[in-house]
Order: sequence, then C-alpha cells, then structure tokens
Amino acid sequence: MSDRDFAGSIPEIYDRCLGPLLFRPYAEDLAGRLAVRPADRLLELAAGTGIATAEVARAVSPGARIVATDLQQAMLDMAARRVRAGQVRFRTADAQELPFGDGSFDALFCQFGVMFLPDKDRAYRGMRRVLAGGGTLIFSVWDRIETSPIVAAVADALARRFPDDPPRFMSRVPHGYHDPAAIREDLGAAGFTEITVESVTLPSTAPSAREVAVGFCQGTPLRHEIVARDATGLPAVTEAVTQAVADRFGEAPVAATMTALVVTAR
Repeated sequence: MSDRDFAGSIPEIYDRCLGPLLFRPYAEDLAGRLAVRPADRLLELAAGTGIATAEVARAVSPGARIVATDLQQAMLDMAARRVRAGQVRFRTADAQELPFGDGSFDALFCQFGVMFLPDKDRAYRGMRRVLAGGGTLIFSVWDRIETSPIVAAVADALARRFPDDPPRFMSRVPHGYHDPAAIREDLGAAGFTEITVESVTLPSTAPSAREVAVGFCQGTPLRHEIVARDATGLPAVTEAVTQAVADRFGEAPVAATMTALVVTAR
C-alpha cells in the first residue's frame, strides 16, 4: 500500500476524528492569511475532505473562484458534500502534473499535502507555472513530530506494540518535511522568491482518547502498516493506542498543542 492511499473507510474516519484534532485550526489560520491577499482565482492542492476549502471559501471575496483538487476522488466526494459554495469547483488532479494553463491562478494554497509529494521539485515548478506573475503560494507542513505531543504519543505506542518493526508513517511522511532551510532551498530552486517559513503553534483537542486512536490507526495510511504487521490486530492495536493516549492526556477530553510551519512565497 502507498503512503498516499486514503481509500475505503479511511476518508470518513480521517474527516470525523482527525479533522477537528489536526486540520480545522490550521484551516482557519490559512483562511485568514488568504482573506487579506487580493486574489480572484485560487487553486487548492490536496484538498482532502474540504476542511480548508470550506474555511477559505467563507473568508475570501464572494467573487473569487476556487478550484479544489486532490488525487483521491473519495476525498473530493466528501469535500463536495461539505462545501456547497457555488464559487468552488472540484477536480481530481495530481499536484505533480497540474492540468492547468500557465498563469491561471492568482493564489495557490495547500494544507498538509506537500509532504506527500515524491518529486517536490517537479511539483513546485508546476505550481510556479500555473501562478500568474506576482501570485502567492501558501502551504503548511508539520514540524518535527515531537512538537505535536498527541501524534508523538500515538507513534510511541505503536513502537512499543511493534518493537522490531515500528510503523513509521507519521514521522516518515506527515512530519517528514520540516527543515525550513530545505524548504526555502527547494522553493528557490523552482523560481519562488520572498519565501517565509513561520512556526505556528495551535491547540489540538479531541473528545476522547479513543477518538484520537481510531483517527490515526484507522483513518490514515498507518492502518495499512498495522494490518501488514498483524492482519487481524487492528482493533487490539487501536485499544492499545487508546490506553497510551489516555495515560498521558486523560480519557476525555484530550488536549495539547501542535506545531506546523506555514510557508509563503511569491
């Protein structure tokens, strides 16, 4: 299975359990940043289930038009049900092979999707190509896994459960692209300028430890790694992670902070 495989029941669990925990706070932050930048044509990459799409649609000018894309049609189907705004159009697209003309957009945004792109140089060059002159790119990536204690607790619990071969999806992919110098270098090589990388720490909360465990173990590609190691063990592993999160943060509610890097370039 691929680190980009969000098929089956994963999108629904991902949205329900991890949306409020991880993504909505940064979606609100992203929408606020875009609201103060004049842009009539916006492109979203890796829109997922539309959490950022919805916040941005509410924040930007009513006359603005947003094209929200994702590689996974199952994700876009959920996003389309969430976002009913007429100014948003959904389209399946690979962020490394953007099917748009040169200079088609004034702004491009992506929330926690860049880390999944195998060829970031090709992706960044494509992003620059479809942006009009002076256009803005804004995206977020997670900082080191240690800066998001709830995620780190999940990873630690899985490492204890599988000590000989720990599932490493979270540290390898979502938290695997966190070096500001490397990000600036990659964007600069693709032709971007005025690059800023800002560390942003926000609250991370969930109704219960079980909600956290279900979200990560069953609503992300971690699920594939767990099943590959124990074909029938997903329920037991989920319970073990639930207990580990409860031991550290309490059974309900669960609250901590999380840190991401918000990158802006022209």
